[in-house]
Amino acid sequence: MKTIGLIGGMSFESTTVYYELLNRMARERLGGLASAELLLHSVNFAEIAALQAANRWADAADRLASIARRLEQAGADCILICTNTMHKVAPEVRAAITVPLIDIVDETAVALKAAGARRPLLVATRYTMEDGFYHRQMADHGIDVMVAPKQSRDRIHSIIFDELCKGKVLDSSRSEMLSIVDAARADGADSVVLGCTEICLLVDPESLPLPGFDSTRIHCVSAARFAIGDTVEIAGRKRYA
Repeated sequence: MKTIGLIGGMSFESTTVYYELLNRMARERLGGLASAELLLHSVNFAEIAALQAANRWADAADRLASIARRLEQAGADCILICTNTMHKVAPEVRAAITVPLIDIVDETAVALKAAGARRPLLVATRYTMEDGFYHRQMADHGIDVMVAPKQSRDRIHSIIFDELCKGKVLDSSRSEMLSIVDAARADGADSVVLGCTEICLLVDPESLPLPGFDSTRIHCVSAARFAIGDTVEIAGRKRYA
């Protein structure tokens, strides 16, 4: 089994999902008492969030690149950035290491294409929805990403930072998310990307009125395939593997 290096803590709420999923995949694939070989560097998210808010992406890139190098030196065979937004600096992180960086955007695009989805609604942080890096990378795969109107984008961002990242999972916010998806379906969306690693804490992609793609789960399956083998099953069902 290969060792997976995780850059986590952004937020720790979603990093716990990575830890659980990767270990469950290892146990279900290998049986018995098997678990995943993981190295985790969990950052202080307050510091990273401050860099995001101040538009200091170069500093954030330096921070994550340094962490990735240390994980590789410690024995990681691949690196995962356990957040969608910080994939804005994925090129800098990739350039700092010699092991593969498993990219959440690319892996989600592959899952969308395999399912025949081409016009997804992206539900994510404001940075991911509005910066353009996510749209450009998805476009390279033939995926035309759409986002909700500004008022809805602001609300989604608030749900992520003010609720989910702080461990608050509210039924009222789940209802708001479903309403946003309904509106997007009327505007031509054919699917939904849960493009923030915390959103799976609030929304089950299988309960949406459109096909849902949970980037967190997709990312974990891709890492597990790299580390364990070509076929990974969760609870008896293949998930993008």
